Amino acid sequence: MSELKVSNRICPVCEAGCGLQIATRGREIVSIRGDAADFFSRGHICPKGVALKDLDADPDRLRQPLVRRNGKLERASWQEAFETIDANLPAIRKAHGAQSVAFYIGNPTAHNVALALGFGVLAEATGTRNIFTAGTVDQVPKQFVCGLMFGDTLTVPVPDIDRCDYLLMLGANPMVSNGSLWMVPDFRGRLREMQARGGRLVVIDPRRTETAAVADAHFFIRPGTDAHFLLAVLHVLFRDGLADAGDAAAYVAGFDEIAALAGKVSPESMSAECGIPLDVIERIARDLAASERAAVYGRIGTTTQKHGSLASWLIDAINVATGNLDRPGGAMFAKPPAFVPNTRGAPGKGSGFVPYRYRSRVSGYPEVNGELPVAALAEEIEEEGAERVRALICIAGNPVLSAPNAARLDRALGRLDFMVAIDIYLSETARHADVVLPGTTAFEKCHYDSFLSAFMTRNGARYSPALFDPAGGAFDEWEIMLQLAAISQGAGVHTREGLQALEDMVVRQLIAAATSDPFGAAHGLDEDEVFAKLGNRRGVERILDLQLRVGPYGDAFGRVPGGLTLAAVEAAPHSGIDLGPLEPRLPEVLRTPSGKIELAPELMMRAAEALLAVPAGGENGLLLIGRRQARSNNSWMHNLPVLAKGPFRCTLMVHPQDAKRLSLEDGARAIVRSPAGSIEAIVETSEELMPGVVSLPHGWGHDLPGTGLSLAGERPGVNSNILTQDSELETLTGTAILNGIPVEIEGLAIP
Repeated sequence: MSELKVSNRICPVCEAGCGLQIATRGREIVSIRGDAADFFSRGHICPKGVALKDLDADPDRLRQPLVRRNGKLERASWQEAFETIDANLPAIRKAHGAQSVAFYIGNPTAHNVALALGFGVLAEATGTRNIFTAGTVDQVPKQFVCGLMFGDTLTVPVPDIDRCDYLLMLGANPMVSNGSLWMVPDFRGRLREMQARGGRLVVIDPRRTETAAVADAHFFIRPGTDAHFLLAVLHVLFRDGLADAGDAAAYVAGFDEIAALAGKVSPESMSAECGIPLDVIERIARDLAASERAAVYGRIGTTTQKHGSLASWLIDAINVATGNLDRPGGAMFAKPPAFVPNTRGAPGKGSGFVPYRYRSRVSGYPEVNGELPVAALAEEIEEEGAERVRALICIAGNPVLSAPNAARLDRALGRLDFMVAIDIYLSETARHADVVLPGTTAFEKCHYDSFLSAFMTRNGARYSPALFDPAGGAFDEWEIMLQLAAISQGAGVHTREGLQALEDMVVRQLIAAATSDPFGAAHGLDEDEVFAKLGNRRGVERILDLQLRVGPYGDAFGRVPGGLTLAAVEAAPHSGIDLGPLEPRLPEVLRTPSGKIELAPELMMRAAEALLAVPAGGENGLLLIGRRQARSNNSWMHNLPVLAKGPFRCTLMVHPQDAKRLSLEDGARAIVRSPAGSIEAIVETSEELMPGVVSLPHGWGHDLPGTGLSLAGERPGVNSNILTQDSELETLTGTAILNGIPVEIEGLAIP
C-alpha cells in the first residue's frame, strides 16, 4: 500500500481561496481539511472544500470527450473530438464571418488560470465580438463603475475588515460566500475579531441572511431600492456637514458635483421608497462619518437589480465622501503580484475605461469590458441575418440554468449549427453540444488566482502545483484552448509538439510587452535572455513565472534580488507568501486620463437624476429575490453526496404573513408566475424574509432530458431563471435583473 502523503493546496471552488491540506495515498484522496498555517484563510474550510474529494471520484464526471454521432453524444478519443471541431468550426467561420461564432464563459473560469489565460489566446484567434459571460448575471455593474471612477475594471476597493471599525453591507452574504469581488476567507472569524475590538457590522438586506444573523444590526429593504437608500445617506452626509474626502481629497474630481446632487435628494421620499425609516438612515450616515475606520460594501443583491450600476457607484461615492477610501480599515485596493492592469504602465494615469465600443446585433445592447449581455445570446442565435450566431463555444458554464429567461435560451441552443462545450459534466447546457471536452480535475492542474487576486483582503502570492498527472493522456485546459485557437484560425489539429510552438509564440508576445513597458521593472531586458531564463517550465506555469517576475514584487530576472519568482512561491510553506496588509495606493493605482478619481461620471450623474425624477411609489405586490447557499453556489454541486445530503434546499421561501394571506401551506406546492414564465415550487415559510418578498435559490432545475448528473436528478428542484426576463435589463450595462422581480403566487392543493 502506498504511503500517506499530505500536500498543501488552494481551494479553487469559490472566491475565498482557502488553504487546504490534502491527504493522498497514491491517486486516492483520503481526506481534506483546512490548513491552519495558511496565512490567508487561517484554517477555515467550508463544505465545498471537503466536497472536492467527491468531485474527484464522481462517476458522472466526464473523463474523456463526447462526440455527437447520429444525434447521440458518445465517448470518443481526443483526436476524434478535435477533428470533429476542425471539420465544422472553421467552415462556419469562413462561410459566415467571425461574428457567427460566440463564446459563453462561466464563472469557474475565474478560478482556473489555464482557462483564464487560454481564453485570451482563443478569443484573439477567433476574432468575434460575441462574447457572453456570467458577469452580466453577476458583477458587471460594479466593474463598470470602478472603470469609470478609477480607470480600470479590476480596480475594485474592498473592505479592510482586519482593521475596520464599522462595516455597512448591502445585498451580500459573506457568511455563505466568503466574499464576492472580495476574497475574505474565514469571514466569521474576522468578524468576531472586528466585534471584539468594538467594531460593528450593519446589514441591509430584504432577507435576514446568515450574515445578517451575526451582524450587530439588520434592516429590511425593499428589493431594488438600494440606490434610494444610498442617495438618502449621501444627502445626510452633505446636509449635516459630515462629508470629507480626507487624505483622498487631493485625488478627487467631482466632489462639488456630488454635493449638488445630494442637495436634490428628498430623504423622506427615499425612505418611503426603500422602506427604511429616516431616523435609521440618518443614524447610519452619522455612524459612517464618525467612525475612524469604516467601509461600505455591496454585492450581488446590489448589482443584479434595476439600479445595479447606480447602487454600485453610490457605495464608493459614500466611501469617498466619508474619507474612507484608500484608508486602513476602510475600502482599500489590493496590490496583486501579477496580471492586474493597475500595477502596469504609468502609475497614477492612463487611458481610462471606455465602454460601449460596439453593440449587439439584434437589440443593440451595449458592450462593457469586452462582453455583451448574456440576455442577448438567445436572440442572436434565433434572429436571421448575415452575422447570426451559428456556433457556440461554452467554457465552464451552464447558462441554461443561470441566464435570464432560461427556457428561451434552452430552445435557442437547439438551433445552433455547431456547439463545443468544455465541461466536467454533461450539464443542462453541455447536452446541446456536438463535442464536449472534459477539463482536468482540481488536483490535476496547478492553481493561481489570476483574476481574483485583485480583490484579496490581504496581499499575497499563493500557488498550488498539480497533485496528480492528468489521467489517461488527457489534454489539460491550456492545451485545449491552444488547440481550439489553432483550429479557429484554420491551422488544423496540432500535435502536442505543435501546441508547444504556439505556446512559445504566446510567451514571446508577453515578454515583448513586459520589456517594452517603460515603467516596468523588466524594461529594456533582452527578450531572448528572458525567454531562456524561464527554463524548462511549460504551460501556464511558464506564463505565471514570467508575470510574477515582471510584476510589482518580482525579481525582474535578477534586477531585483530577492524578488518574487514562481520558484520562490512554490518553496514557501503552506501555499504562498504573505505580502502584508493592504496599503494606501493613491494616486499610483489610478488609470484615469485625469489622474483623479472621477467621482461624478456623467453616465452616473444622469442615472441619478433620472431616478430622482421618478415619482415615489414602487411595486406593491410580491417581489422575488435570489438566495445563496453554501452547498450550492454552482449547479454542479448538487451532484456531490457531501453537498447534496440534508434537507431539500430548493424551496420557495415566503413570510408567514404572506403565506396566510395567499393560503399557502408549509411544505405544499405553489405556482409562481412572472411575465417570463411559471414554475412550481415547494413552500417554506420563514420570518427571515421581509413581508412582501419571496425567495428562490439559483442553479437548480436538473430535470431536463439528456443530462448526466444522476444524483442531482433525484432532487432536481426548479430553475428560478425561468421567471427572469431577458427583455428588461439594467440600462447601463445590460446586466440581468434577478432581484426585485414582480411575481404572483397561487397555492396548490396537497394531494
